[in-house]
Amino acid sequence: MKFTRIASMLLIAGMASAVFAADDSFSLKGNVQTQLTKSIADKENNISSGWIRANVGGQYKSESLEGLIMLRIYAPEFGNKNVTDVSTDKDGNVIKVSKSAQDKILADLYWAKYKWALGEKDKVSLKAGRWKTDWSQSTHFGTYLDKDLTKRGLWMRDYSHNAIEIGWIHGLSDLNIMFATQDVHANRSYVRIEEDMKFTFPLEVKVGYRANHGDPIQHTTYTTHRVAAYASYNIVPIFRIYGEYACIYTQDEDLNKKASNYLAPESQYFMPGIYFQPFYLGLDFAPKSGILNTLMSNLMVEWEFIDKRENLYQDSDTYDEWAWTVAYVKKIGSSKIQFSVYSENELSDVGLAFRLTTTLK
Repeated sequence: MKFTRIASMLLIAGMASAVFAADDSFSLKGNVQTQLTKSIADKENNISSGWIRANVGGQYKSESLEGLIMLRIYAPEFGNKNVTDVSTDKDGNVIKVSKSAQDKILADLYWAKYKWALGEKDKVSLKAGRWKTDWSQSTHFGTYLDKDLTKRGLWMRDYSHNAIEIGWIHGLSDLNIMFATQDVHANRSYVRIEEDMKFTFPLEVKVGYRANHGDPIQHTTYTTHRVAAYASYNIVPIFRIYGEYACIYTQDEDLNKKASNYLAPESQYFMPGIYFQPFYLGLDFAPKSGILNTLMSNLMVEWEFIDKRENLYQDSDTYDEWAWTVAYVKKIGSSKIQFSVYSENELSDVGLAFRLTTTLK
């Protein structure tokens, strides 16, 4: 059965559930997003990248169960996916030809979360499916537990996990332990632990750990450990300071890279024995009233530092260890405008990014 048919069936089932849900806790969700980026150094293209997409699905909520299914839909000209065409030559030999195709419909998010109350102070949960993590709330940087350090951009949020997660809420603490996989056999898998503390005063602190502990079970490979901490504090209601620090280290071991079951590290820059200690700091100005509130919802300024950034890339370009971004956000009814100016390879390399999101439901 084609994926488009499956997607249609899921949507029909979701709408049917909305009709029959006795507690009226099922709701349809959807938005349309447009994003454009332009690198000043890019002389070959009118825009450096761009897409128009729709996100549509449904969400269910009750005291004991939550669930979400979201589909991401691209026009035929947008989206990307690497596929392999397999064919044979005249002698019967197999020829594999890789090419780029377009994702028209992507199963973006789908998860179910079961919840139980243990007395008055404790709640536990079990979550399974595919979802995203984005704890930094930064415009360009952060979430170093999950992101590829070679990538940054306007509201990059595609840190997806296929996982089972155990959660425990006790007082101010929200602890989640995730077991995630990158293939159908769980031969490539990792553990991710996140602790989120929201205090009664305007302070939020998160700490986390992630490592590919599942990979060495079936592979000859290195173990990469990632530890990160995030904090956000509202100095006054309209002014927030936030930031994140991380340490990423790959164990330095003598491995046989010619072994048949050798598995390279998750990213090319995870080289044995090298510590990366990225961090960023941000300031968020969010006026609540007056002329400034009419002009903007948020104005955010951020600085990032990644030591040894030259080790992240396999090319001859030069890269600064520092990076910056200035972002503007304005909410207008059910729409949100996001625009940012940022540095690329070097501090003097300027890039522009724009996103318009219109929420339909």
